[in-house]
Amino acid sequence: MQNDWMREESLKDIDPYKLDFLQALLFESNNLKRDQMIPFLMAVAKRGQEKNVSFSDEEIGKIVAVLKKHASPEELAKIEKVMAMRSRR
Repeated sequence: MQNDWMREESLKDIDPYKLDFLQALLFESNNLKRDQMIPFLMAVAKRGQEKNVSFSDEEIGKIVAVLKKHASPEELAKIEKVMAMRSRR
């Protein structure tokens, strides 16, 4: 996924640093296998805490909607899995 998604109008109120942080994570997770996703997400959470990066539910909703518009079928499946895991907590 390219970083074109970051220029969507609906994301204009989200801090660009947060979007850059997220883009880097998307790039890093691109080739992960299913069994690597949970450890990766835990590391992401820790990195976010260390850098004081957090997303409100509203920001997450906007970002996910935009990512879905720009995602390949494989990326869309990953997004759906992550969002399903998030909703279970």
